[in-house]
Amino acid sequence: MKLSVIIPALNESENITRAVQSAQIAGAGEVIVVDGGSRDATLQLAHAAGAICLESVPGRGRQQDCGAQQATGDMLVFLHADNWFGPEAFQALQDNDQLVCGAFRQKIDAPAIIYRWFEWGNSLRVSWMGTPYGDQGIFVRRAVYEDLGGFPDVPIMEDVILMRTLRRLHPVVLLPGPIYVSARRWQKYGPIRQTLRNWWLLAAFRCGASPQRLADSYRRHR
Repeated sequence: MKLSVIIPALNESENITRAVQSAQIAGAGEVIVVDGGSRDATLQLAHAAGAICLESVPGRGRQQDCGAQQATGDMLVFLHADNWFGPEAFQALQDNDQLVCGAFRQKIDAPAIIYRWFEWGNSLRVSWMGTPYGDQGIFVRRAVYEDLGGFPDVPIMEDVILMRTLRRLHPVVLLPGPIYVSARRWQKYGPIRQTLRNWWLLAAFRCGASPQRLADSYRRHR
């Protein structure tokens, strides 16, 4: 089974080489980097690392969908540019050709015990609710992704919307991975504050707030 890893990026020159190489080492058949208008060397570094490089209008959902449209693999795997896969991450995925969709168990790149609780809680959310977030390395069969129309064209919550649809149709599986997650946002804003902000966004979305309104609010309070 051929895996296509799709990495949306914007000004990620510090991280993109690591992300691309981790996917290659893990066994990706192709790595596609979709740039949303970087002003740094992201595209050049991605190309030098061996990735297929595309350019798109900015927006994670749009960039990921752009990459998916050009992918040739049987399975699409979406990787945030500041995350990276362990060398063995794809083994369980390649060993089971019955899997349709899911994500990977996280390891957050920070030593504090609170991050171990975050890892546990995120795994529990996938196991119980079938709703992984984008930083857990969402994977889905390309044919199924195409049948559903791909990621929605929204500024935020694109991962939640896609997985909410997928979980109604197929089992959402959590694989051991691991996928390593940068702690930079938690460290920038504080782990408790950032987590509460994430919970508030999800709660507001479930209560009917539009993705555009949530994105505007998120930008105002960054």
